[in-house]
Amino acid sequence: FQELINHLTNCNINNYPVPEPFSDILRDYQCTGYKWIKTMSDYGFGGILADDMGLGKTLQMITVLEDAKKNHKASIVITPATLILNWQDEIKKFSNDLNVLCISGTLSVRKKMIEQINNYDVIITSYDYIRRDFELYKPFKFEYIVLDEAQYIKNQATKNARAVKELHGTHRFALTGTPIENSLAELWSIFDFLMPEYLYSYHYFKTNYETPIVKNHDENKQQELKKLITPFILRRNKKDVLTELPEKIEKTLSIEFNEEENKLYLANLIQVNKELQEQLNYDNVDRIAILAMLTRLRQICCEPRIIYDNISNISSKLSGCLDLIRNFLGNNQKVLLFSSFTSVLDLIAKELEKESITYYQLTGDTKKEERHRLVNQNDDTTVFLISLKAGGTGLNLTAAEAVIHFDPWWNMSAQNQATDRAYRIGQENVVTVYKLVMKDSVEEKILELQNKK
Repeated sequence: FQELINHLTNCNINNYPVPEPFSDILRDYQCTGYKWIKTMSDYGFGGILADDMGLGKTLQMITVLEDAKKNHKASIVITPATLILNWQDEIKKFSNDLNVLCISGTLSVRKKMIEQINNYDVIITSYDYIRRDFELYKPFKFEYIVLDEAQYIKNQATKNARAVKELHGTHRFALTGTPIENSLAELWSIFDFLMPEYLYSYHYFKTNYETPIVKNHDENKQQELKKLITPFILRRNKKDVLTELPEKIEKTLSIEFNEEENKLYLANLIQVNKELQEQLNYDNVDRIAILAMLTRLRQICCEPRIIYDNISNISSKLSGCLDLIRNFLGNNQKVLLFSSFTSVLDLIAKELEKESITYYQLTGDTKKEERHRLVNQNDDTTVFLISLKAGGTGLNLTAAEAVIHFDPWWNMSAQNQATDRAYRIGQENVVTVYKLVMKDSVEEKILELQNKK
């Protein structure tokens, strides 16, 4: 028992040589991650590799899959649909030996592929496909079942969660760069995949942990739960390996409304205040209606033309943004530009076209093949326009040296995830992050809220 505790506490003492050629590629903390996964596997446990974004969770897991090849049994990676091709590329980039099969396409095509599973080392498919196909996987037992972006099973009642839990495998691991402490229900669902019943039934877990911790702020229960889960989660933050990343500079640019914009904003603000007062008089406040009011103000801050047809001039914010882009263009620096409004990105694209500034555009509507092509472009294109939700996960765009957040988003972590598309391992330059904020507006209030958080 003492030996087991020692091995789990310090996995670096365990004799797990890193397979070639990964021994020359992995950083020290990545070697530790590999040995941790191997240790957990040998003792029959599952685990969550929860390293901060950009620290190479995929590479650490590929190293494990390379080592697992000697067992002559396929492993499966389940990932968001947009990342299937990313995983394939990463495996090809680092391994010459692993035979990879991406299962996608029509049902008849997927059926034929699934029949061939035993001829491959690694199977990659998406949560969407596994939800439809899990019955077809029942005859197979995998060496490793790996969930990438494991927050996709945060709700245990969904078909996503139920489907992956039906798969048969020797070892189960989950990867996530999103802090899982934010939702205890999500934590339980991931553990229910890794080691069913380790955190008891959900009813018991909710009664004895989730409700006391979330509602009653019971610190004893929190410490008790922490003791239960800590051995099975490995999380390293950027600050732990900051010496390996270049400096990141963050700047907030405050931009003033011009006279016409100011009148328009104040008129809408008066209207919103009036509607808000009416809402607060009701017994059941309509939160969606309130969000819509705030969104209208945010849109005016960004670009009034997305609401009003009779405006011809570009907004003050867009004008300031174009100035920034021209500066980066002059320094031969690439730019990632994020907005939560795709209609704003369309207007920015038109202005870039007028000035013959090259750009790519990536939104939630971009097909995964096109997304894959855009992300892997290695040319002189200056600007990458990305909707915040489409660019929050799974992109590695280290060619960019500048990040522009055209509008602040309520969720600070989503905004940081977007920034980390450029600021991650592989970046060799200083990354400058600009937040564009309209003075005396709801955007300033959002920043104040973020700072309080």
